[in-house]
Amino acid sequence: MIFGLTYLDIIVMTLYFGVIIYIGVRASFGVKSQEDYLLGGRKFGKLTSTFASFGQATSADGPAGVATTTFNNGAAGIWSSLLMLFVTPLFWITAPWLRRMRMLTMGDFYKERYGSNGMAATYALIASIGMMGLLSVGYMAVAKTATAMTPKPVTELSQTETIELAQAASLKRLEASDISQFTPAGLEELDQLRKANPRSIFSYLNETMLIWAICFIVLLYTILGGLEAAVYTDLLQGVFIIILSIILLPFAWSSINELYGGNGMMSALTHLHQQLPEDSFEIFGAPQTIDFTWYFILTAALVSGLTVVTQPNQLVTAGAAKDEYSARIGFVTGTFMKRVVTILWGMLGLAAILLFSKEINNPDLTWGHATRALLGPLNMGLIGLMLASMMAALMSTADCLMLTVSGLIVNNLYKPFADNPSEKKLIFVGRIAGGIFLIGGAIITTQFDNILQILKFIWEFFVVFAAAFWLGLKWRKANKKGAWLSIVGSFSLFYLIPILLPLLFPQMRTAEGLLKQTNPSAMEREYTARPMDVANRNQAIAEWNQAVANNKTVGTQPALLVEGDKFKKAYQLPKKAIYWSKGVSTSSDNSLQGNGYIYLELLLLDTLGFDLSKNPYALNESIRLLIRLIFPFLLLIFGSLLFKVKQEAFLIPFYNKMRIPVSEKGKAHDKELLQAGLANFNNSSATLLFPNSDWEFYKWNRQDSVGFILAWCMVLGVLVLLYFAVTLGS
Repeated sequence: MIFGLTYLDIIVMTLYFGVIIYIGVRASFGVKSQEDYLLGGRKFGKLTSTFASFGQATSADGPAGVATTTFNNGAAGIWSSLLMLFVTPLFWITAPWLRRMRMLTMGDFYKERYGSNGMAATYALIASIGMMGLLSVGYMAVAKTATAMTPKPVTELSQTETIELAQAASLKRLEASDISQFTPAGLEELDQLRKANPRSIFSYLNETMLIWAICFIVLLYTILGGLEAAVYTDLLQGVFIIILSIILLPFAWSSINELYGGNGMMSALTHLHQQLPEDSFEIFGAPQTIDFTWYFILTAALVSGLTVVTQPNQLVTAGAAKDEYSARIGFVTGTFMKRVVTILWGMLGLAAILLFSKEINNPDLTWGHATRALLGPLNMGLIGLMLASMMAALMSTADCLMLTVSGLIVNNLYKPFADNPSEKKLIFVGRIAGGIFLIGGAIITTQFDNILQILKFIWEFFVVFAAAFWLGLKWRKANKKGAWLSIVGSFSLFYLIPILLPLLFPQMRTAEGLLKQTNPSAMEREYTARPMDVANRNQAIAEWNQAVANNKTVGTQPALLVEGDKFKKAYQLPKKAIYWSKGVSTSSDNSLQGNGYIYLELLLLDTLGFDLSKNPYALNESIRLLIRLIFPFLLLIFGSLLFKVKQEAFLIPFYNKMRIPVSEKGKAHDKELLQAGLANFNNSSATLLFPNSDWEFYKWNRQDSVGFILAWCMVLGVLVLLYFAVTLGS
C-alpha cells in the first residue's frame, strides 16, 4: 500500500497519465499556428465537439459536488448542479453565433464590435482572473475526493485530529436532530460547531502537493499539444467518467440488497424509500435546501445562462468546431449529457445516505468514500482508475481554460503592442501565459472555504461583461462609451470597491450594523416514520437519558417513535450573513466578523428602509443577483444614448460576419462569402426580423426552430427522468 492505495491502483494511474502525456506529445507535431494551438485548426466534428463540451461542463467538481449536496440534503441537492438545465436550449441559438464570429478569442469581440484595443485588453485581464476562479473549483474538488480515497485509520490520528473528529461527529448528530428538543445550550453548541466546521477525515495525501502535481501534468501535455491534445483528453476522460458513474450504481444497489435482502435495481430502490427519511426524496422545497426555492433556481439559471456565454472558454468550445451545425450539436448534446449523468451522481448520493451515513461526517467526502467502499474490495485497480479519471476531468477543464487564457493574453495584450511577432513567438508567449494561469488557479483555491463559494463567484463574475456582449450583438446603437460605462461601473460597484473598502477600513468587518444576519424561524414538517427516523429518535432518547444521568440541563424527553407513525420534525435553519460574500464567523476572541467582500447593493437597500433580515436568505440572494444582472444593461443603454459615437466603419464588417453563416466548404469559400456580403451589405438586412430598426434579431430557419423545440423537449425529458429516478420504488 502507498498512501492508502494498492500497487495495482498506482499502476493504473501511471498508465492513464502516460497515455495523456503521449497524446500531448503526439499533438504537438501538428501545431504550426495560433489557430492550430488555440482552436485545434477549427476541424472538430459533431462527436469530438460533443465530448469537448461535455469535458468543459464536467470537471472534477461534478461527481463529487452532486454526491456531496445530495448526501447532505437529499434529492433536492441535485439542483446544485442542475440549475443550468433551463437555459441549455439557449445554447442551440448562441453556439452558431460564437462560431460565426470567426475569432480566436472572446477579447477579439470587444475589439471588433467596439473598436477598442483597451476594452479587449481589459476583458483579457478580468476574464483571466475569472477563469482562475473556475479552475480552482476543480482543484478543490479533486483534493476533497482524493482525501476521501486515502484516509488515515483512527489509530494513526494525532490528539488534535482526534478531538476535531469528535467535534465533526457531534455536529453531524446535532444537524440530524429535531431542534424542538434542544435546550438554549444545545442551540448554541450547534451554532458554534457550524462556524468551526470541523474535519471528519484525515488523509495520507497532502492536498496542496496534490494540486501542484496536477498543475505540473497539465502544464506538460497542454503546453506541448494545445487544444487538439485538450479535446482528445476530454474525450478520454468523458468516456471514463460516464462509465465509472454508471458502474458505481450497480455496486451500491448490490450493497443495499445485501443489507436488506432482495436483488436487482428495483429491490434496492424500494429499500431506499422504505429505509430513508421521507424528506430525503423531496425534489423541491426540502427543508435542508430551503434556499433552493423555485424563484432562486429561476433567477440563478437566468443570471448564469446570460453570463456563461460571455465566458472566454465558451468561444473556444464552439469556435473549434468545423462548422456551425457541429458547434451547436456538440455544445447542446455535450451539455445535456452532463445533465443526465448529474442525476446518476445524485442517485449515488442517496444510496450513500443509506449505506454510509454512520461513517461519513463530512459530505464533501461522499464520492471518494463511496468509491473506496464499493470498488475497493474488487482489487482491480478501479480506485486508481476513478482517481485518475477525476484528476483527468480537472485536467481536461484546466487545459481548455489554460488555452483560453493563453489566447486572451497573446491576442489582446501582447500582440497589439509587439513588433510584428512571428507565429512561433506568439505560441511561445501563449505557453508562458498558460503556465502562469494554472499556477494562479492553484493559488486562488486556497482563498475559499468550499466549492459553493467559488461557484457563486463564477456565476456572478461575468455580469460585468454581459451587457456589452448581448447588447453589442443585438443593438447597433450600443457604443464604446456606453460599454465602458457599463464595464467599469459594474466592476467598480460590485467588486473593486467592495473588496477595497474592508481592506482600507478593516473596522467594517466588526461593525455591528454590518454583521446583520437573516433570522429564520424554526420550520416544522410532518412525515411518516421510517426505519432511519426510528433509529435517530431512539438515539436521541438514549442521549437524553444519558444527559439526565449526568445531571445536565435538558429539555423534554423525546417521544418514542414507531415505524409508520405520523410525526412532526422541526428544523432550525442556520443564520446567514446578508452583506458579506463569505459569511460571518467567530474570531479568536469570540467576536463576530464579516468575511470576503461586502454587498453594497444590499447595504443600500437596507439603508433605504428594507429590513432584509426578515427575508428568507434565498429571496435576498435572488434580489442581489437580479440587481447585478440588470444594472450593467441600464448603464450601457444610458451611456450609449447619452454619449454619441460615430462607429459605422467597423460595425459593417462585424455585423456582416454575424449575418453570414460559416461555409461548410472550407475557409477559402467562407472568405469569398464574407467579401461578397460586404459588397452588398444592405441586402443582408433581409435576414433580420426587424430590418427597419436598430436591432439585430435574425429570422429563424427550420434548423433553428426544430432544434430549439427539441432542446426544450430534452429539458422536459431530464425533469421526467429526475422525477422517476427519485420516486421509482416508492
